[in-house]
Amino acid sequence: MSVLVTGATGFIGSTLARKLVQRGEKVALLVRKPSKLHAIEDILDSVELRYGDVTDLESLKSATRGIDYIYHCAGKAYIGPRRTQELYAINVQGTKNVIAAAEQNHVKRLVYTSSISAIGITGTKQPADETQPWNLDKLNVPYYISKHLAEEEVRKAAQNRLDCVIVNPSYVFGAGDINFNAGQLIRDLYYHKIPVYPTGGICVADVDDVAEGHIAAMERGKTGERYILGGENLTYKHVFDIICRVVGAPKVLIPLSESIVKIFLALTAQARRLHRITALANREILLSATKFFYFSSEKAKRELGFDNRHSVGDAFVETIARAFSWYRSRQLI
Repeated sequence: MSVLVTGATGFIGSTLARKLVQRGEKVALLVRKPSKLHAIEDILDSVELRYGDVTDLESLKSATRGIDYIYHCAGKAYIGPRRTQELYAINVQGTKNVIAAAEQNHVKRLVYTSSISAIGITGTKQPADETQPWNLDKLNVPYYISKHLAEEEVRKAAQNRLDCVIVNPSYVFGAGDINFNAGQLIRDLYYHKIPVYPTGGICVADVDDVAEGHIAAMERGKTGERYILGGENLTYKHVFDIICRVVGAPKVLIPLSESIVKIFLALTAQARRLHRITALANREILLSATKFFYFSSEKAKRELGFDNRHSVGDAFVETIARAFSWYRSRQLI
């Protein structure tokens, strides 16, 4: 059995690739030329590198030849007003290309790494599940839209011709976040760049739990179904308090409500000035952070046997500690 992981130099993809190697799988990794391989340098002797790009269909047709199973983790994660064309090229067209290549080479199953941003929110603190209608178009965030559209492509493929399963990771923390996705929050709080906390909340998850959830989806997921891979639902205040305690930074004490955000964003010069301080300060992130992105992983637990033990309670504090230690050991913070 041969397995291909796209996005293997990224956070979730590299963690997943490492776990597959540990399980003794025959693993191939899709990487671009040239590509930084720091995230997977410890497993390079145990994997096959296949060169290609999700935006290049012909390269994918070659890279997927002889492959039985694909984990499509590649994607562009950027929440902001720019890079819209790049987001659509990688997240939407890239996913269509992976599907087309998988079909041509008779891949047996594809697990697609979507996002909770492709699922709607309830508008309250009530966690959403996989049946929640998508309603994030109201926020007009290109990344959210691109993940929603990409998931639609996977769902169509599953209905027509290809065995596909969708996983929707939540806000993922942990060691190995080399591109500072959720880790940007750890870095900015460590450097005292965030003076306020948003009044919304998020569903947090540990990267190891999420990677194991991918494997469970490949083994036990139902064709065409989506599975939320998350952990505890926490207010931003709670998340900030945990991170500040771990990194030794002072607590953030000033709340930032949605009404204040809207007033602030109306003062565009001030908004641009703050964005120079931290990449987390833009319209899309600030408005999203006043909402409650709370989600339930009960379906994944029930159908996949998903275990999110590292994503709740004191274990999540340890997840943050591991992430911070990983950054410090590499002098990234």
